[in-house]
Amino acid sequence: MRQHDFFAVAFEENLALRELLPAFPGARLAAHDLSFPAGEGGQVFVYPFGAVVFAGVAPPDRERLLRELHQARPGLTTQVVRESFTVREGASHRVGIAEGVLQVDRLTPERAQIVALTVAQSAALEYYERIVDSLYERTGRLAEKLERDGTVPMRVRQLHRFIGEAIATRNEVLAVLTLLDKPDATWDDPAMDRIYSDLRAEFDLVDRFGAMELKLRSVQEGLVLVLDVARERRLMWVEVTVVLLIFIELVLSLAKLGK
Repeated sequence: MRQHDFFAVAFEENLALRELLPAFPGARLAAHDLSFPAGEGGQVFVYPFGAVVFAGVAPPDRERLLRELHQARPGLTTQVVRESFTVREGASHRVGIAEGVLQVDRLTPERAQIVALTVAQSAALEYYERIVDSLYERTGRLAEKLERDGTVPMRVRQLHRFIGEAIATRNEVLAVLTLLDKPDATWDDPAMDRIYSDLRAEFDLVDRFGAMELKLRSVQEGLVLVLDVARERRLMWVEVTVVLLIFIELVLSLAKLGK
């Protein structure tokens, strides 16, 4: 029996695979990833959505490759999410998840690619989950203030920025949805299809994405409500100001007539 460790790292930024290709000799550029051998029998998978997966790569080699990635991609932030997963390979194993570990009879390169992709998706989703949770909490505080005071500050510039941030995040999360499409390779191998389905269930990818969508929808609706209240308050003060100006003009006109 052999054990294979998959270690994923997710960054804030997306990665341009074609630009990284010259930095890693022997790398192969595919439609959805950049892969190359590393260490003794290890493999590295780089994904455009800002995730890197090390399959069977020792920690010292991982750290070295991460340094090389930072050199090849200047300005890359410190990794924000790390996730690991284990695959056990044995001739007597039936394909499936047991106690959080994927068991397979053979770990072919194609199957390893499916595992790496799913671990990368999970790490990327965790990064977005953190952002969405932060937006959700900030929106909740605005709603609590509205409930407590019955109003919100008239300044809407910060609200506009907040709404822009929420919309940009929602667009990024929707873009991640394409990552959850079933890889073409699963259609040709029933075992790979089983592996992919089991991994998606193990990492709870679909439900996690659905929860993020619901939170983002709540954020958007809450911010629109708060912005409407702020605008109505500003309009009210504009109307009050106009009435006062008309009143002052009338008073001055009457004063002139009385002279």
